[in-house]
Amino acid sequence: MKTSAELREQEKPPASPRATGPGRLGHAQGRGPDALRGGPAGPGRVRTGELREGKMAPHGPGSLTTLVRWAAALLALGVERALALPEICTQCPGSVQNLSKVALYCKTTRELMLRARCCLNQKGTILGLDLQNCSLEDPGPNFHQAHTTVIIDLQANPLKGDLANTFHGFTQLQTLILPQDVNCPGGINAWNTITSYIDNQICQGQKNLCNNTGDPEMCPENGSCVPDGPGLLQCVCADGFHGYKCMRQGSFSLLMFFGILGSTTLSISILLWGTQRRKAKTS
Repeated sequence: MKTSAELREQEKPPASPRATGPGRLGHAQGRGPDALRGGPAGPGRVRTGELREGKMAPHGPGSLTTLVRWAAALLALGVERALALPEICTQCPGSVQNLSKVALYCKTTRELMLRARCCLNQKGTILGLDLQNCSLEDPGPNFHQAHTTVIIDLQANPLKGDLANTFHGFTQLQTLILPQDVNCPGGINAWNTITSYIDNQICQGQKNLCNNTGDPEMCPENGSCVPDGPGLLQCVCADGFHGYKCMRQGSFSLLMFFGILGSTTLSISILLWGTQRRKAKTS
Protein backbone atom coordinates (compact mmCIF):
# COMPACT_ATOMS: atom_id res chain seq x y z
CA MET A 1 0.00 0.00 0.00
CA LYS A 2 1.07 3.55 -0.69
CA THR A 3 1.42 6.00 2.10
CA SER A 4 -0.46 9.26 2.26
CA ALA A 5 2.67 11.19 1.25
CA GLU A 6 3.03 9.11 -1.91
CA LEU A 7 -0.64 9.62 -2.76
CA ARG A 8 -0.29 13.41 -2.43
CA GLU A 9 2.77 13.30 -4.64
CA GLN A 10 0.81 11.54 -7.36
CA GLU A 11 -2.01 14.07 -7.17
CA LYS A 12 0.33 17.01 -7.99
CA PRO A 13 0.05 18.29 -11.63
CA PRO A 14 3.04 17.76 -13.87
CA ALA A 15 5.50 20.67 -14.21
CA SER A 16 4.81 23.04 -17.06
CA PRO A 17 7.14 22.60 -20.02
CA ARG A 18 7.34 26.46 -20.43
CA ALA A 19 9.28 26.80 -17.21
CA THR A 20 11.77 24.01 -17.92
CA GLY A 21 11.86 23.81 -21.70
CA PRO A 22 15.14 24.36 -23.49
CA GLY A 23 13.73 27.25 -25.58
CA ARG A 24 12.80 29.26 -22.52
CA LEU A 25 16.08 28.42 -20.87
CA GLY A 26 18.04 29.43 -23.93
CA HIS A 27 16.18 32.76 -24.13
CA ALA A 28 16.88 33.45 -20.49
CA GLN A 29 20.53 32.64 -21.05
CA GLY A 30 20.66 35.03 -24.00
CA ARG A 31 19.29 37.82 -21.81
CA GLY A 32 21.51 37.21 -18.81
CA PRO A 33 23.15 39.99 -16.75
CA ASP A 34 25.99 40.30 -19.21
CA ALA A 35 23.56 40.72 -22.10
CA LEU A 36 21.80 43.64 -20.36
CA ARG A 37 25.12 45.44 -20.03
CA GLY A 38 26.16 44.69 -23.57
CA GLY A 39 28.42 41.76 -22.51
CA PRO A 40 29.53 38.77 -24.51
CA ALA A 41 26.30 36.74 -23.97
CA GLY A 42 24.28 39.04 -26.25
CA PRO A 43 25.99 39.83 -29.57
CA GLY A 44 23.29 42.29 -30.68
CA ARG A 45 23.51 44.19 -27.45
CA VAL A 46 27.29 44.28 -27.70
CA ARG A 47 27.17 46.16 -30.97
CA THR A 48 24.64 48.69 -29.58
CA GLY A 49 26.76 49.24 -26.48
CA GLU A 50 29.82 49.79 -28.61
CA LEU A 51 28.03 52.42 -30.69
CA ARG A 52 26.79 54.23 -27.61
CA GLU A 53 30.26 54.22 -26.11
CA GLY A 54 31.67 55.66 -29.30
CA LYS A 55 29.16 58.51 -29.22
CA MET A 56 29.56 59.41 -25.57
CA ALA A 57 33.33 59.32 -25.27
CA PRO A 58 35.03 60.31 -28.55
CA HIS A 59 38.79 59.90 -28.28
CA GLY A 60 39.80 59.87 -31.93
CA PRO A 61 41.93 62.43 -33.84
CA GLY A 62 38.78 64.10 -35.18
CA SER A 63 37.67 65.20 -31.72
CA LEU A 64 41.15 66.62 -30.99
CA THR A 65 41.00 68.67 -34.19
CA THR A 66 37.61 70.05 -33.16
CA LEU A 67 38.95 71.12 -29.77
CA VAL A 68 41.92 72.83 -31.41
CA ARG A 69 39.60 74.74 -33.76
CA TRP A 70 37.43 75.91 -30.86
CA ALA A 71 40.48 77.08 -28.93
CA ALA A 72 41.80 78.97 -31.97
CA ALA A 73 38.42 80.66 -32.50
CA LEU A 74 38.25 81.76 -28.86
CA LEU A 75 41.82 83.08 -29.02
CA ALA A 76 41.09 85.03 -32.21
CA LEU A 77 37.99 86.55 -30.62
CA GLY A 78 39.98 87.66 -27.58
CA VAL A 79 42.69 89.24 -29.74
CA GLU A 80 40.08 91.04 -31.84
CA ARG A 81 38.47 92.53 -28.74
CA ALA A 82 41.84 93.52 -27.30
CA LEU A 83 42.77 95.35 -30.52
CA ALA A 84 39.44 97.14 -30.89
CA LEU A 85 40.24 100.71 -31.96
CA PRO A 86 38.51 103.89 -30.79
CA GLU A 87 36.16 105.43 -33.34
CA ILE A 88 38.44 108.42 -33.90
CA CYS A 89 41.13 106.09 -35.31
CA THR A 90 38.81 104.84 -38.06
CA GLN A 91 36.95 108.09 -38.67
CA CYS A 92 38.97 108.60 -41.83
CA PRO A 93 39.73 105.70 -44.24
CA GLY A 94 43.28 104.64 -44.89
CA SER A 95 46.31 104.55 -42.63
CA VAL A 96 49.06 106.86 -41.45
CA GLN A 97 51.44 107.93 -44.22
CA ASN A 98 54.98 106.64 -43.78
CA LEU A 99 56.60 110.09 -44.00
CA SER A 100 54.15 111.93 -41.74
CA LYS A 101 55.29 113.36 -38.43
CA VAL A 102 52.92 111.03 -36.58
CA ALA A 103 54.48 107.98 -38.24
CA LEU A 104 58.01 109.22 -37.50
CA TYR A 105 57.12 109.85 -33.85
CA CYS A 106 55.54 106.41 -33.52
CA LYS A 107 58.45 104.57 -35.16
CA THR A 108 61.14 106.36 -33.17
CA THR A 109 59.44 105.80 -29.79
CA ARG A 110 59.72 102.37 -28.20
CA GLU A 111 56.69 100.15 -27.59
CA LEU A 112 54.40 102.19 -29.85
CA MET A 113 52.44 100.83 -32.82
CA LEU A 114 50.50 102.26 -35.76
CA ARG A 115 46.87 101.20 -36.12
CA ALA A 116 44.67 102.84 -38.80
CA ARG A 117 45.03 106.58 -38.15
CA CYS A 118 46.38 106.31 -34.60
CA CYS A 119 49.65 105.69 -32.83
CA LEU A 120 48.98 103.58 -29.73
CA ASN A 121 50.96 102.29 -26.79
CA GLN A 122 50.70 98.74 -25.44
CA LYS A 123 47.66 99.67 -23.31
CA GLY A 124 45.76 101.08 -26.31
CA THR A 125 46.17 104.73 -25.29
CA ILE A 126 46.25 107.15 -28.23
CA LEU A 127 49.53 109.09 -28.34
CA GLY A 128 49.41 110.20 -31.98
CA LEU A 129 46.58 111.01 -34.40
CA ASP A 130 46.92 111.63 -38.14
CA LEU A 131 43.75 112.96 -39.78
CA GLN A 132 45.38 114.87 -42.59
CA ASN A 133 43.60 115.06 -45.93
CA CYS A 134 40.31 113.67 -44.59
CA SER A 135 38.02 116.46 -45.90
CA LEU A 136 37.07 117.46 -42.35
CA GLU A 137 35.27 120.72 -41.67
CA ASP A 138 35.49 120.05 -37.92
CA PRO A 139 37.31 117.37 -35.90
CA GLY A 140 34.03 115.57 -35.13
CA PRO A 141 32.22 114.36 -31.99
CA ASN A 142 34.75 111.58 -31.27
CA PHE A 143 37.74 113.90 -31.27
CA HIS A 144 37.94 114.00 -27.48
CA GLN A 145 38.88 110.30 -27.49
CA ALA A 146 42.35 111.53 -28.46
CA HIS A 147 42.80 113.83 -25.45
CA THR A 148 45.92 111.84 -24.45
CA THR A 149 47.77 112.56 -27.70
CA VAL A 150 51.22 114.10 -27.89
CA ILE A 151 51.06 114.88 -31.62
CA ILE A 152 48.08 115.57 -33.93
CA ASP A 153 48.13 116.23 -37.68
CA LEU A 154 45.06 117.98 -39.16
CA GLN A 155 46.62 119.57 -42.25
CA ALA A 156 45.00 119.48 -45.71
CA ASN A 157 41.47 119.73 -44.24
CA PRO A 158 38.90 122.49 -44.93
CA LEU A 159 38.51 123.26 -41.21
CA LYS A 160 36.04 125.99 -40.35
CA GLY A 161 35.40 127.99 -37.21
CA ASP A 162 37.51 128.63 -34.15
CA LEU A 163 39.33 125.65 -32.63
CA ALA A 164 39.96 127.36 -29.28
CA ASN A 165 37.44 125.21 -27.37
CA THR A 166 38.08 122.03 -29.35
CA PHE A 167 41.14 121.03 -27.33
CA HIS A 168 39.66 120.99 -23.82
CA GLY A 169 41.60 118.43 -21.78
CA PHE A 170 44.46 118.00 -24.32
CA THR A 171 47.09 118.76 -21.69
CA GLN A 172 49.72 116.38 -23.15
CA LEU A 173 49.62 117.82 -26.66
CA GLN A 174 53.03 119.09 -27.76
CA THR A 175 52.80 119.19 -31.57
CA LEU A 176 49.76 120.32 -33.56
CA ILE A 177 49.86 120.53 -37.37
CA LEU A 178 47.07 122.61 -38.91
CA PRO A 179 46.17 123.94 -42.35
CA GLN A 180 48.02 127.14 -43.20
CA ASP A 181 44.92 129.34 -42.81
CA VAL A 182 43.93 127.99 -39.37
CA ASN A 183 45.36 129.64 -36.26
CA CYS A 184 46.90 127.72 -33.40
CA PRO A 185 44.43 127.48 -30.50
CA GLY A 186 45.37 129.97 -27.79
CA GLY A 187 47.69 131.91 -30.07
CA ILE A 188 51.31 132.72 -29.33
CA ASN A 189 50.61 132.75 -25.58
CA ALA A 190 49.76 129.04 -25.62
CA TRP A 191 52.77 127.72 -27.63
CA ASN A 192 56.51 128.04 -27.46
CA THR A 193 56.87 128.29 -31.24
CA ILE A 194 54.46 128.73 -34.13
CA THR A 195 55.93 128.08 -37.58
CA SER A 196 54.05 128.83 -40.80
CA TYR A 197 54.79 127.03 -44.06
CA ILE A 198 53.23 127.16 -47.51
CA ASP A 199 50.79 124.30 -46.89
CA ASN A 200 50.57 124.02 -43.09
CA GLN A 201 51.20 125.61 -39.73
CA ILE A 202 52.93 123.86 -36.83
CA CYS A 203 52.21 124.70 -33.20
CA GLN A 204 55.05 123.36 -31.05
CA GLY A 205 55.48 123.09 -27.28
CA GLN A 206 52.29 123.74 -25.31
CA LYS A 207 52.73 126.31 -22.54
CA ASN A 208 51.35 126.02 -19.04
CA LEU A 209 49.22 129.16 -18.72
CA CYS A 210 49.10 128.76 -14.95
CA ASN A 211 52.82 129.59 -14.87
CA ASN A 212 52.62 132.40 -17.41
CA THR A 213 49.63 134.46 -16.28
CA GLY A 214 51.50 136.36 -13.58
CA ASP A 215 48.22 136.88 -11.74
CA PRO A 216 48.32 135.04 -8.39
CA GLU A 217 44.73 136.08 -7.64
CA MET A 218 43.28 134.52 -10.80
CA CYS A 219 41.94 131.63 -8.72
CA PRO A 220 40.25 132.04 -5.29
CA GLU A 221 42.11 131.54 -2.06
CA ASN A 222 41.03 127.91 -1.62
CA GLY A 223 41.53 126.97 -5.27
CA SER A 224 44.45 126.27 -7.57
CA CYS A 225 45.10 126.75 -11.27
CA VAL A 226 45.24 123.64 -13.46
CA PRO A 227 45.99 123.61 -17.24
CA ASP A 228 43.14 122.36 -19.41
CA GLY A 229 44.62 122.35 -22.90
CA PRO A 230 46.31 124.86 -25.21
CA GLY A 231 45.25 128.36 -24.15
CA LEU A 232 42.87 126.94 -21.52
CA LEU A 233 42.97 126.61 -17.75
CA GLN A 234 40.62 125.97 -14.87
CA CYS A 235 40.48 126.60 -11.14
CA VAL A 236 40.07 123.54 -8.96
CA CYS A 237 38.97 123.75 -5.34
CA ALA A 238 41.32 122.38 -2.71
CA ASP A 239 40.39 119.29 -0.74
CA GLY A 240 37.60 120.02 1.70
CA PHE A 241 36.27 123.08 -0.17
CA HIS A 242 33.54 123.44 -2.79
CA GLY A 243 30.90 125.83 -4.09
CA TYR A 244 31.18 129.34 -5.50
CA LYS A 245 34.81 130.49 -5.41
CA CYS A 246 35.58 127.44 -3.24
CA MET A 247 34.23 129.30 -0.22
CA ARG A 248 32.23 126.45 1.30
CA GLN A 249 34.12 124.07 3.50
CA GLY A 250 33.32 120.41 4.02
CA SER A 251 32.04 117.74 1.67
CA PHE A 252 29.12 118.39 -0.61
CA SER A 253 25.89 117.18 1.01
CA LEU A 254 24.20 114.88 -1.50
CA LEU A 255 21.40 114.08 0.94
CA MET A 256 20.44 117.73 1.32
CA PHE A 257 20.69 118.34 -2.42
CA PHE A 258 18.45 115.45 -3.42
CA GLY A 259 16.07 116.18 -0.53
CA ILE A 260 15.52 119.74 -1.73
CA LEU A 261 15.27 118.60 -5.35
CA GLY A 262 12.75 115.86 -4.50
CA SER A 263 10.52 118.08 -2.35
CA THR A 264 10.50 120.79 -5.01
CA THR A 265 9.59 118.30 -7.74
CA LEU A 266 6.83 116.82 -5.60
CA SER A 267 5.34 120.25 -4.82
CA ILE A 268 5.29 121.26 -8.48
CA SER A 269 3.71 117.92 -9.46
CA ILE A 270 0.91 118.32 -6.87
CA LEU A 271 0.27 121.90 -8.02
CA LEU A 272 0.03 120.86 -11.67
CA TRP A 273 -2.21 117.89 -10.81
CA GLY A 274 -4.63 120.15 -8.89
CA THR A 275 -4.73 122.68 -11.70
CA GLN A 276 -5.46 120.05 -14.32
CA ARG A 277 -8.18 118.51 -12.14
CA ARG A 278 -9.95 121.84 -11.76
CA LYS A 279 -9.89 122.35 -15.48
CA ALA A 280 -11.32 118.88 -16.03
CA LYS A 281 -14.22 119.57 -13.60
CA THR A 282 -15.14 122.91 -15.16
CA SER A 283 -15.13 121.42 -18.65
